Amino acid sequence: MKRREFSLGAAAVLASPVAVIAQTRPPEEGREYRALPKAVPVDAQPPRIEVVDFFWYSCPHCNAFEPSLQAWSRKLPEDAVLRRVPAAFRDDMVPQQRLFYTLEAMGKVNELHTRVFDAIHKERVNLVVLPAMVDWVGKQGLDTQKFTDLYNSFAISAKARRAVDLQNGYEVEGVPAMGVAGRWYTDSTMAGNSTRMLQVVDHLVGEARKPR
Repeated sequence: MKRREFSLGAAAVLASPVAVIAQTRPPEEGREYRALPKAVPVDAQPPRIEVVDFFWYSCPHCNAFEPSLQAWSRKLPEDAVLRRVPAAFRDDMVPQQRLFYTLEAMGKVNELHTRVFDAIHKERVNLVVLPAMVDWVGKQGLDTQKFTDLYNSFAISAKARRAVDLQNGYEVEGVPAMGVAGRWYTDSTMAGNSTRMLQVVDHLVGEARKPR
């Protein structure tokens, strides 16, 4: 999802001869990724290399990308760590930021992250407002009062604001998108498709290991 519009062309790129050729050559800076003009803060402590996944639960492209991302993340080298960051380009995206961070605070994000995508895109559950979220998490066996209290807490609000700050620091143009080591940004549109985006990230993780 782009900031101003949805792009549905990425799947077609996968089948094009140009895309196949692109995936066999080194990523091109300025075209498939860009270096940030100013480094952004990372949570990972050196020598760990932080990779950020910017997503939105209601984004169909993020939903389609999630299985590939999970498979890729299981093969991450030991010095790399994946950090998920829910994006919000508009006010109506903030509730799902809060949903993610509330599940994280309850220690349930690993268990329920994929289920949220499935609920929205397969079961057509309208997880965009708090009452619907409370009803859904209750069906997942969570304490609904605890969920509501956390969702409305200052701590979750602060995490959502920090996510927007990070999103702006990386100059995220749309989702799915990825940042590496607080220094580089790529997304599926820049890379041409989500498969190539992961190859670009692999390349950038290697670059992050090099002395500066």
